[in-house]
Amino acid sequence: MTPIRIAAGGAGFNFLPVYVADRQGLFSNNGIAVETTLFPSVDKATAAVKEGARDVAVTPPEGAIRDAAAGGNLRVVAANVNRLPLSLIAQPRIERIEDLKGAVLGTSSLTEGTALYTMEVLRRHGLNYPQDYNFNVVGLHPARWKALQEGMIDAAVQLIPLNFIAEDAGFRNLGEVTDYIPEIAFTSVIVDGTWAEKNRAAVVAFLRSLIQATAWMEDEANDAPLLALMAEVLQADGKYGRLSLDYMRQKRVFPSDLSIPDAAFAKTVELMRKAGFPAGDAARARAVLDDSYRREAAAETISQRIG
Repeated sequence: MTPIRIAAGGAGFNFLPVYVADRQGLFSNNGIAVETTLFPSVDKATAAVKEGARDVAVTPPEGAIRDAAAGGNLRVVAANVNRLPLSLIAQPRIERIEDLKGAVLGTSSLTEGTALYTMEVLRRHGLNYPQDYNFNVVGLHPARWKALQEGMIDAAVQLIPLNFIAEDAGFRNLGEVTDYIPEIAFTSVIVDGTWAEKNRAAVVAFLRSLIQATAWMEDEANDAPLLALMAEVLQADGKYGRLSLDYMRQKRVFPSDLSIPDAAFAKTVELMRKAGFPAGDAARARAVLDDSYRREAAAETISQRIG
């Protein structure tokens, strides 16, 4: 077995294919053994790969884009999620997005992921950062939920199933982020390009395992074990598991072939530009993409099905 050390920028709903690939023996069937480390923020997961402390990160791609645009070795080799399974959850007293003027919103980073999506949603309602509201970097989705409950923040984008749990607890859902951003490179598979080329077979095997896991999740015949797994690792038990699974399929959260559409990548770069990413760096953003590993994994998976 070839070991692969995964850095998780939050092992939330987006991490479900990794859990499935592990529990269903897909990693071992493909000759790899994974070890996952959960990092307290998405940028720390990216940094772990850049520093060589981990081999692969499943996390938002913005940090890798910045690195590659500056001439670094980080590469995005596949999609994890191209949709945003997020709701903007607020304290009960807040009735509209416009009411967030002067508010404090929770995020896990000021430069990646949730902050950029929050800025875009509020921008559509005439609110701009930092003049109209502030961010509190409280951490990933469980930390944001805790901060909401404790009154440390006024609102935050919240991942399924915690959005459903929050609504039942009396918090207000101000809207689905996908209504504002239909397609984006939300979370991706990130590697160091030099390491990946030296370990090409392992990277392809890892991606092939995720493609197989995604197909397994889409098969309704597997709903019972999938819901049991979601209850165990994602706090999605009972009706919250069913709601999350239905949301996943309705929104087509996980791409079947792990591809990143051009429009999704372009939207990520666009939001980075709005948040201050220099135009010159944005023009070099596509340097981060290396689709050769994913194409090889997808081709091998198709040939196995035919065989």
